[in-house]
Amino acid sequence: MSEYSPQFYPGTTEPAVNRRKYMDPSYTWEKLRSISDEDVVRLLGHRAPGEAYGSVHPPLEEMKEPDDPIRKLVEPTPGAKAGDRVRYVQLTDSVYLSPFAPFTRTWAINWRYRGLDTGVLSGRNPVEGRERDVEKAAKDLIETEVFDPARTAVRGYTVHGHALRLDENGLMFDAVRRYTFDKEKGVVVYIKDQIGVPLDKNIEVGKPLTEEELKKRTTQFRADHIKLTDDKDLVKYIYRTFELRARSGFNPEGVKGL
Repeated sequence: MSEYSPQFYPGTTEPAVNRRKYMDPSYTWEKLRSISDEDVVRLLGHRAPGEAYGSVHPPLEEMKEPDDPIRKLVEPTPGAKAGDRVRYVQLTDSVYLSPFAPFTRTWAINWRYRGLDTGVLSGRNPVEGRERDVEKAAKDLIETEVFDPARTAVRGYTVHGHALRLDENGLMFDAVRRYTFDKEKGVVVYIKDQIGVPLDKNIEVGKPLTEEELKKRTTQFRADHIKLTDDKDLVKYIYRTFELRARSGFNPEGVKGL
């Protein structure tokens, strides 16, 4: 049997290359900032720092489950092993050259993390899973190059604003006003957690990237940057995918050999 070689994404332009490497688990996201574990917990707002994880069942090793061969094949995540309850983090992305778009983050999470359920809405990306597994993923998603403090935001609800104009500091509009810009330090500061509850201590998430850096790291195609139609290999792939899908819907046998 031949070894499976994943084909992450086609294309040769920078956004296509970024999509491909951000999905690929063999590529390590570059760490750009440090957020303490305590601050990640406070930003998510599910439990107090130092508080024990809530659970929905005892640790797996204490449960007397019937013998099942699948359990021998699938290693449980740390959260599942401990019996953690299910919690979430939700992110939104500006349409103005944010590193990720919700659908590209979803692709990456599906490739890189086990035991997380993630989806895509118009401008948001909910990520659900066992609590300690969600916290680990959230820390990765905030500390690395796939997060920009100004163009990416942690928003548990009322995420609207990703498609609006940026303010004078380059920040997305947030109706709940979860964060602000500290002009003295030049950093973005969260003053509320993801669901809008005021924090007893502000959380700094770092300096916004420059426009030049955002253009290098973004997965978004834009008419005023790199257009999708500029990537001939990607366009060819998209046309072929849609043609095969349309043709096979009417006659699956008719696409053999195409």
